Amino acid sequence: MVVRSEEFHRAVESVRAARLRPEVRVEEIPAPQRLAPYGLALSADVVVGDDDVGSGRLVLLHDPAGQEAWHGTFRVVVYVRASLEPEMASDPLLPGVGWAWLTEALADRGAPYAAPSGTVTRVASESFGGMADDPAPAEIEIRASWTPIDPTLTPHVEAWGDTLAAAAGLLPLPSGVVAMPGQRGGRRR
Repeated sequence: MVVRSEEFHRAVESVRAARLRPEVRVEEIPAPQRLAPYGLALSADVVVGDDDVGSGRLVLLHDPAGQEAWHGTFRVVVYVRASLEPEMASDPLLPGVGWAWLTEALADRGAPYAAPSGTVTRVASESFGGMADDPAPAEIEIRASWTPIDPTLTPHVEAWGDTLAAAAGLLPLPSGVVAMPGQRGGRRR
């Protein structure tokens, strides 16, 4: 017998109501089973033309009894990964900038939250031997979680989409411009 949480159901509907840029293609994937009684997971790819320039995941966790570390009954967990120019990866300010992409996106979307935590990792590789002529790849990874203060999660999902776009190097949409759902690619939320 499956027990349904009405609060979680409403939160899931607000996740599905989010509208992301057409370059951010989202689909639902299986949620982790052991972290909370209820979960929803999304996977995203940022695609420009034929190029995959970033990816990410968002997991919504819900425990009606709450969890002390969460300071609430819901927890949003996100992952963002994007390629960088090698020079950017060596910038000592990059981790702070990556974190600011997330926190500013949450503020810009009016997504109130508590108990944030996370890491920003920059990865730069250099090839040797038979691969010495390959370009030196570099990436940024943002892993973060927070407790939404309001279970209406549309602005939280849209902030994640904005963070994906920023990390992938897309210019912000002008003020007042609303992203329209695309006709191609994965399912939109």
